[in-house]
Amino acid sequence: MAITASQVKELRELSGAGMMDCKKALSNTDGDMDKAVEWLRENGLAKAIKKAGRIAAEGIVAVDVDEDGKKASIVEVNSETDFVAKNEKFQAYVAEVAAQAKASVATDIDTFLAEPWALDTSMTVDGKLKAMVAVIGENMNIRRFDRITTDGLIVSYIHAGGKIGVLIEADTDSSSDGVKECLRNVAMQVAALNPKYLSSDDVDEEYKEHEKEILLSQAKNDPKNAEKPDGIIEKMIVGRLNKELKEVCLLEQEYVKAENKENVQTYVQNIAKSCGCQISIKKFIRFETGEGIEKKEEDFAAEVAAQMK
Repeated sequence: MAITASQVKELRELSGAGMMDCKKALSNTDGDMDKAVEWLRENGLAKAIKKAGRIAAEGIVAVDVDEDGKKASIVEVNSETDFVAKNEKFQAYVAEVAAQAKASVATDIDTFLAEPWALDTSMTVDGKLKAMVAVIGENMNIRRFDRITTDGLIVSYIHAGGKIGVLIEADTDSSSDGVKECLRNVAMQVAALNPKYLSSDDVDEEYKEHEKEILLSQAKNDPKNAEKPDGIIEKMIVGRLNKELKEVCLLEQEYVKAENKENVQTYVQNIAKSCGCQISIKKFIRFETGEGIEKKEEDFAAEVAAQMK
């Protein structure tokens, strides 16, 4: 099939690979973007796999945590522009949505939107959303929500005024300032490094096997490994996979504020010892505003020119 320039451009933005390599990858995979990315990875040509599409949707993430740290919610509400996202009226509304989500029993967005709005039961959550759209004059969307209830402790972190929000749940018998600071530091780690899993024990075998296949193809396509026996290559693959898992698993990540390269798990254990209590990270939730949403790119000069014709 014919490969278009726009396909090549998209693959370059996704992978960081060269133009001709991207064209070759698309040709070898009949224009399938996902398979082309895999082909580039297998051949060691992808510099970095970036998220599909630009993360450009506006809005904010908000959290609502009970004073005792036993129950919390996190929501993402989108707006069309960053100007509205910084509006106090919009931010107050998103805080109300977070409070609604914390008290809700809904497990999906449709059920959540259909339930009565707690601050005015004459309308639904969706009805309140539509009313806010009319007031603010811009399209808005309650994209997602989640919540945690625990016998331990929940701590939250909001980054850059709502661009990223994190909830951390821990099994602990203490709610001291030292423990809260520890969990807040872990939440900041989650915000900064965006782990996919809590620990390597949570990584499914399908993911591991898929990554092993990619790493094996990379190794075999590397001329430096041409004379190496399969046993040596297998050991190399295991080592590389373990290194990769340390990067995507929170507790095994190097703790960013550590001076001695300890991992997050060791950091938490050390704090627990110094505070004379037990702390075990049980769960994290991370929302990033506009994550995975592709926003239409506006060419204002072209738009104005078109209107003047």
